[in-house]
Amino acid sequence: MALAVVGLVELRRSAAVGADLRAVADLVLLLRDRAADPASAQVGAVLAGAVPAEDAAGAGSVAADVRGTSAALQGRWWSWAASEPDGTNPVVDRDGSQCGRNQPGDVWFLAGTFGGQVKRDCRIPHGRPIALPVINSFGGRERCADFMGDARGTVVLDGEPVEPEVHEGDAIVVEGAPGNPVTGEEGTFTATGCGLWTQIPPLAPGKHSLAIRGQSGDFSVGVDYALTVAAP
Repeated sequence: MALAVVGLVELRRSAAVGADLRAVADLVLLLRDRAADPASAQVGAVLAGAVPAEDAAGAGSVAADVRGTSAALQGRWWSWAASEPDGTNPVVDRDGSQCGRNQPGDVWFLAGTFGGQVKRDCRIPHGRPIALPVINSFGGRERCADFMGDARGTVVLDGEPVEPEVHEGDAIVVEGAPGNPVTGEEGTFTATGCGLWTQIPPLAPGKHSLAIRGQSGDFSVGVDYALTVAAP
C-alpha cells in the first residue's frame, strides 16, 4: 500500500448517515464473515466476478475482473494492515518476509509503505486474486478530498502498465489489533477511505514483477515486488 493516515482521531467511532450507513452495515457483515470458509457467499459479495483459477490469464493480463464494493475493499484492506503490531506489520516490512501475515482466503493483499521505497519478495497461492492500494488514506471526508486532489500513481505488472482505480471517498469500518501502527490502538473505527487502487485477477504460476509508485503532496511511496505464484 501507499498510505497516509489523516484525521483518524476525529473520525473514530463516528456515525455514518444515509447511503454511507448502508455501506457500513454491509461492511460490518463482511468483517464478521471474513474468517469463514472462503468458498462461502462472502467471496461473491466481496470479489464478485473474480476470474476462476482455471481461467487465470498469463503474466501482464490485467482486466476489471476482480471486483468488490469500494467500501468493502478498503475496509478489509485497512483491517488487514492494522492486524499486526509494528514488528510484524506488512506495511513496515522491508523485504517481504511479512507478506503472508493474516491473509484472507479469497484475495491476497499487498502493501505499500509508510513513506519511502522498498523491495519485497512475496509468494502467492495459486488462483488468488490480488488487491493493493497505490496511494491511500483514511480519515475525515474533507481531508480525504484534499488528499485525492493531489493523488497520482503508476502500476506496472510484468512490464505492462495498469491503470489504477480511483476511489474518492467511502464510509469504511476498520478493525485494529493491539499495538498496530495504523490505528495506534485496538478497536473498531469508522472513517472515510480513499485512494488509488489496483485489483488483479489470479496470475499464472511462476515469477512476476509488480512495481507501484504513488504520491500525494509530499508523501510518496514505492514498492518493487518480486512475486512468485505457486503451482496448482
